[in-house]
Amino acid sequence: MHADTATSFELVDLPGGFYDDPYPTYRALRETDPVHRFADGSVFLSRYADVLAVYKDVRRFSSDKTREFWPKFGDTPLYQHHTTSLVFNDPPRHTRVRRLLLGALSPKAIEMMQPALLSWVDTLLERLPGQGEIDLIEHFAAAIPIEVIGNLLAVPEDERAPLRQWSLAILSALEPTLDAKSQALGNAAVVEFCAYLQTLIARRRAHPRDAKSDVLTRLIFDVDEATGEPLSEAELLHNCIFLLNAGHETTTNLIGNALVALDAWQDQREKLEGGQHIASAIEEVLRFESSNQLGNRMTREEVDIGGIAIAAGTPIHLGIGAANRDPAQFADPERFDVLREPNRHLAFGSGIHQCAGMNLARLEGRVALERFLQRFPNYRVLGTPARNRRARFRGFAHVAARLD
Repeated sequence: MHADTATSFELVDLPGGFYDDPYPTYRALRETDPVHRFADGSVFLSRYADVLAVYKDVRRFSSDKTREFWPKFGDTPLYQHHTTSLVFNDPPRHTRVRRLLLGALSPKAIEMMQPALLSWVDTLLERLPGQGEIDLIEHFAAAIPIEVIGNLLAVPEDERAPLRQWSLAILSALEPTLDAKSQALGNAAVVEFCAYLQTLIARRRAHPRDAKSDVLTRLIFDVDEATGEPLSEAELLHNCIFLLNAGHETTTNLIGNALVALDAWQDQREKLEGGQHIASAIEEVLRFESSNQLGNRMTREEVDIGGIAIAAGTPIHLGIGAANRDPAQFADPERFDVLREPNRHLAFGSGIHQCAGMNLARLEGRVALERFLQRFPNYRVLGTPARNRRARFRGFAHVAARLD
């Protein structure tokens, strides 16, 4: 049965219960078919060592998605967005855009964001009732990254309402299967988001702010040190969208996953009393329930993975969630351990494509978790939380809880 689970696994036809708990399937793949070939010829990797090796090897494995995404999206706004944003490009384009973004997300820039983040989280907590039922996602987790990214781009408070739905619609299109409704919503979201950003950018060009604290001003006016060129209009628009998308759903998932895991593992929750080990706990949440479960590459040439020859031009699915539960890398990987050390998880990828905003995400997670536990140490999750039912982005749509 174990081997059958692996042999029959298809991302486009997921087995029952996979969205609730994909880890038995990942375990079967690691143990019996770690270099798993799908019916369409693409390959799924589930071992930590294999996933890490592909991340590190930019010579033989490409992140460029122009070829892979064309059959899925065609000549659409979604195609333009997902093939222009940072994450789906190779050097030198990737290097130039990433250098500008990293300048805007430097340790000093992130440090400057902390006071506003602390204030916002405390404001959210003040609004929550001291008793009664709430939704941890809607009323807490999802509100934090929208505020942070809104501040990052200096989006006026009264213009932030559509940001979350635009982000969800665009990211939904990256799921392994895409129905006509999701595609239409995603394309509309790209068009509407770009139209809004054009207005916002025009305002900022006319009235620049301090580039040390305003990311959008920096992205508009900074030039790449190597080429002397600024971002093109398309690069500017789509990487602003990328900043929101990359920082929104995954960070929402990180916070929601943390609160649910700590409710399920009460012995681990006790170790965080007094605000201890919060940073370590966030790293374990990232490993145990990786917000982003899948990565993708394309082979540039024939390669050998685990003794299996894979032709040039083969799409590779990187099983981040599977790799982060690999017993060859993590002792007792199915156990949630907030003191785990070492914890070299792959939740943020690795190599030149390691998440540019990972330190901002970590800061948001630490502040949210520490402040929440200080105020509501006895919170309880009610019933069974509702998963967002996505293969790539693992999190919850709704989590009912009582905050007594």
